[in-house]
Amino acid sequence: MTRYHNLAALLGQRIEQGLYPIGVRLPSIRVLSKEHGVSITTVQQAYRELEEQQLVEARAKSGYFVAHRKLRPGLPAGCDMTQCSLAIPQWDLVLGMAGPAQAGETAFGTAAPDVTASSLKPLTRALSHVSQRQHLRTFDDEDIRGSVELRGQIARLMIDGGSRMDAGNILITDGGREALSIAIRCVCKPGDLVAVEKPCFPAGLQLLHGLGMHILEIPTDPITGISVEALELALEQWPVKAILVTPTGQNPLGCHMPIARRKALLELAQGHDVAIVEDDVYGELSYPYPRPATITSMDFSGNVLLCSSFSKTLAPGLRVGWLAPGSYMNRAVHMKYIGTGPTASLPQLAIADFIRQGHYLKHVRRMRGQYQHNRDVITGWVTDYFPCGTRVSRPQGGFLLWIELDRRIDAQRLNQALSDQAVSIAIGAVFSAAGKYDNCLRINYARPLSDEIKQAIRQIGMKVQQLLEQP
Repeated sequence: MTRYHNLAALLGQRIEQGLYPIGVRLPSIRVLSKEHGVSITTVQQAYRELEEQQLVEARAKSGYFVAHRKLRPGLPAGCDMTQCSLAIPQWDLVLGMAGPAQAGETAFGTAAPDVTASSLKPLTRALSHVSQRQHLRTFDDEDIRGSVELRGQIARLMIDGGSRMDAGNILITDGGREALSIAIRCVCKPGDLVAVEKPCFPAGLQLLHGLGMHILEIPTDPITGISVEALELALEQWPVKAILVTPTGQNPLGCHMPIARRKALLELAQGHDVAIVEDDVYGELSYPYPRPATITSMDFSGNVLLCSSFSKTLAPGLRVGWLAPGSYMNRAVHMKYIGTGPTASLPQLAIADFIRQGHYLKHVRRMRGQYQHNRDVITGWVTDYFPCGTRVSRPQGGFLLWIELDRRIDAQRLNQALSDQAVSIAIGAVFSAAGKYDNCLRINYARPLSDEIKQAIRQIGMKVQQLLEQP
């Protein structure tokens, strides 16, 4: 994060903790400049960011003051029920959510990153340069395991998550979804039972259903992640073969599972001889830095399969993911061979070049700052425009916000009502195999904020209020 982001985060934390009460005058720009050893411009930018979050207000010739505003909404209620589900929510709804936005539509439903950032320009150049320099290689099949250059760069990136491995431990896939598919098929067969978080991302549920798996939904807390206690009870009653979990930047809650609970989850899985499929697709978008260690980094049995991709950090259209399958490498390579075969060479070589030249880490660092800033501003808008009683998640990474509305609200009906305003959301029902969370929705806050987005959030809040007032 930049200096002004750090300063804004510090001041915002002091305001939320009550160190600067509502209405009190904040330190002057010059005082903060001297106190923190930063430029006056940096302090001004920090105050502008806090103004956007509606935490402070400027008064002519008087300085900055803590703003009067509604209290931040509470966190969504954690689910307290373990549930074995054979039903999967409506495929048509998932398909509609995954489709491209219509012209003029403000689409909050997808889980796509901001692909307009200027820090992605070197990647565009890399794609062009690699195509020109190595055009014959880009037309030929790559090694079934993927480009050794890219696998080596990924191994170096994984050091941040606590893992120590080399290119030989990694398999390149056609996006993160293929990585998950191969991982599940390595440890399960059709009819097996897979434990998942509740709520769980729709692609994971649809994938498991498509592979013929049965799903066991485990209560998940919006702060600490999947309930290890509930999972332990479930493992004693059900023949679970695998646990699909996203411990960092859980989708849709955005929470980070504490390290102690990650270790407890690993010990529990090892004690019951159950494989863990760790989805780390949002790991490098963790706001706290250094990012939390992966469960894979704590495992020495080879029974944790780590899946990730560049779809959330760079762009989904690259279709480049990867899998560290632990002791299942031979089986994973076979699954890749009989499935899609080698992944396209051009994007692999371009991404490897992008990482090697240092552009990747700069880009990810920039996006983390943008997404954290957007989270705070969007949360403020939801606080102002949505009815009292609305509950909102507090993501620690990624760019997705989970919102729990009054139980009288049907999110599918809300989404239909919003179509007149050319606004769309992700409805909560598709995040549960049993079709729960009818009164919940998920919105994407990745894009640079604008008056259009602010107005769309306001329209959602107004429509919720209108539905509550109807008989």
